[in-house]
Amino acid sequence: MTDTAKPANSATQPEKMGAGMRMAVDFGPLAVFFIVNTLTPDPKIFKVLMATAAFMIATGVAMVVSKIKAGRISPMLWISGALVLFFGGLTLWFRDETFIKMKPTVVYAMFAVVLAYGLIAGKPLLRMLLESAYPGLTARGWHKLTLNWIGFFIAMAALNEAVWRNFSWDFWVGFKLWGAVPLTLLFAIANIPMLLRNGLSDPTVKDAPLPPEG
Repeated sequence: MTDTAKPANSATQPEKMGAGMRMAVDFGPLAVFFIVNTLTPDPKIFKVLMATAAFMIATGVAMVVSKIKAGRISPMLWISGALVLFFGGLTLWFRDETFIKMKPTVVYAMFAVVLAYGLIAGKPLLRMLLESAYPGLTARGWHKLTLNWIGFFIAMAALNEAVWRNFSWDFWVGFKLWGAVPLTLLFAIANIPMLLRNGLSDPTVKDAPLPPEG
């Protein structure tokens, strides 16, 4: 009898998500949020409620897709998803857009505080989360990357506060997709030269997760 059988669980092994799928999981819910808001007619409160509900559903779908395709839901996605459901639920319950507008500020501030705590306590939290995505990166590189992301998250929290407090609902929704997402991706790319100077062995970082969506 020849041994040609595949492992029993080979058909159920999760796949690695490609860059396109990762972007869909991380930023797809934002696209749904923007599209539903754009297509929903006035009054504004109706747009707010419909877009927020769609955002919550799309976030749940993204988490399920991540579990199926990658075999896991990243800690960053868990936190972001939980806050979408929490602040989205408050928005729907109180019919008040302030809650969903504040959610990005809370997400960014939370990540900044957690990373800062890791540095102070001598616990490389970012390295624990992303080490397999940045092979060869030295301790100095991880320290610099952590500091960079702390600064970026603080800046994005302040920027979100400035935008939602001074501009319209529709402008803020557009900023979330067409402002915050490109800024996050550009910042991640801008760190690559520093990472290469500090031991990163694969400049393509193909399996690196995208930064958390605020």
